[in-house]
Amino acid sequence: MQENGWNTFEIGTILRPFEGPTPDVTAIQPEDRSYSKSNSFSVSVADWRIEKPLFNKEHCIDCQFCWIYCPDMSIISRDKKMIGIDFDHCKGCGICVEVCPTTPKALLMFPEQKDEETALSEWPEKDKKEPKEI
Repeated sequence: MQENGWNTFEIGTILRPFEGPTPDVTAIQPEDRSYSKSNSFSVSVADWRIEKPLFNKEHCIDCQFCWIYCPDMSIISRDKKMIGIDFDHCKGCGICVEVCPTTPKALLMFPEQKDEETALSEWPEKDKKEPKEI
């Protein structure tokens, strides 16, 4: 497929998502699966982005909304905890940022060229509540 392009296939062509038999693919982590050359997971779309989501663990409540709503399965989660973003497959759509319920958000969009350390230093602060006077 990579040599031919999508528009060279005959009508009715079957594109297999994995190489060889796949008895229980759900038990295998996505990065360890044997994807076929025609699977979109085998192709990086990183150069499509002009903005990228960055993740701040200090603000994350592990609600998994970003993981659920990401159309490209680019949110990496283990044991119901967000651990990062797969930048090879993230197109920078920003849906993960939109659905993040925290204040400030645990995910924010930054220009593609901005380094993570600089972005984290610019992250909005959590509102500190003043103690109530009695």
